[in-house]
Amino acid sequence: MGTSRLRDHPDFAYTISDFDALYRFGSAGGSRPIRTHMRQVREAIADVFEDNPEVVGREPTRLPVVDHLGRALDLGSRGDLGVLSDSLRRISDRLTWEHGYEKVPRGLVKKYGYCEIVGPKGPVVSDRIILGLVLFAPETVYPQHHHRGIQESYVAIAGEWSENDGAVHAPGSLILNEAGHEHRITTGRQSPCLLAYSWIGSPERLLTPAMRFSAPRRRVR
Repeated sequence: MGTSRLRDHPDFAYTISDFDALYRFGSAGGSRPIRTHMRQVREAIADVFEDNPEVVGREPTRLPVVDHLGRALDLGSRGDLGVLSDSLRRISDRLTWEHGYEKVPRGLVKKYGYCEIVGPKGPVVSDRIILGLVLFAPETVYPQHHHRGIQESYVAIAGEWSENDGAVHAPGSLILNEAGHEHRITTGRQSPCLLAYSWIGSPERLLTPAMRFSAPRRRVR
């Protein structure tokens, strides 16, 4: 049996195309850095399709937070990102959910998880970009952290959330975090929060992102 490639898996190809639509038709809000990032994501996705990368049958795994995925996809299907939400539902049984940290705070173990769709550890194997999902249960606090050498964006599919307590972001909103930017995420009380994310960085950094929570800052008295 030959190697399985992206063109052999329409559901994955459609999902990646729906990610592309987020960065092709979404608004940059007048921000030049966001507009540049959106173009870089689109270019990387075009390269993925050109490469026709291998699709591997990774062992699907479930974390406790995945119990909230069905509700998040239901909410997403009712909103502006319904096409993407429906695409994700069709591949949901082939996703590998992780915590990504050696030590996860006890209060976060059942309330958080992420998965790669495209990337070094995704079913669609690529070192050009990481496209994936982050899922939070209601009333989750995701501690301060940053990604060294990785430019990151989130697009909300379902649920309301806040980054660094600066604003409330609704489904459809895009947030850009430059490499090294410290950020903390909180989610609302009523609904799970599902975010699509994109990581842009060197192949070496995408393979070993060194995910760590930041040390708490001491308060100056």
